[in-house]
Amino acid sequence: MKNIIKYLLVVLLLSSYSYITAQTNSEKKAINTTLDNWHKAAAEANFETYFNLMSDDGVFIGTDATENWQNNAFKAFSKPYFDKGKAWDFTAIERNIYTNKTNDFAWFDELLDTQMKICRGSGVLEKVNGKWKIKHYVLSITIPNKDVEKIIEIKKISDNQLVTSIKKGNR
Repeated sequence: MKNIIKYLLVVLLLSSYSYITAQTNSEKKAINTTLDNWHKAAAEANFETYFNLMSDDGVFIGTDATENWQNNAFKAFSKPYFDKGKAWDFTAIERNIYTNKTNDFAWFDELLDTQMKICRGSGVLEKVNGKWKIKHYVLSITIPNKDVEKIIEIKKISDNQLVTSIKKGNR
């Protein structure tokens, strides 16, 4: 009798684990699709689709230190690019996705092939009314470690000016 109970417990645990794993894999697939469609919408200059894949309170952090775009400001900034039929073209070449236990929040990082060469994107998604929405996205230009000193020299003057301005409260 003890062996039957142990066997049943093992089967129950394994089936629960399999269900959770399948559910998580299904969510990761949906998240991948959301992110791929978001990048595709930008490449095709599809403004409505692009911003419908973001949450209403979404944030986009760009590569420039001054680019911390709240959703409405990002829409206003982006609209002229989309209207010209040419926004930006990012293609994920690697992506890692992580979800919380209830599968209603996810975070990710990705390497992107872009016009700026390899960039890194990272962010947070929230499941809203059954659909994944991008809540926060950070775009970074990758710099090989061996080239960091050259980049520091290139941006030294503008970074010093920005730091001074921010410290004075002029941003």
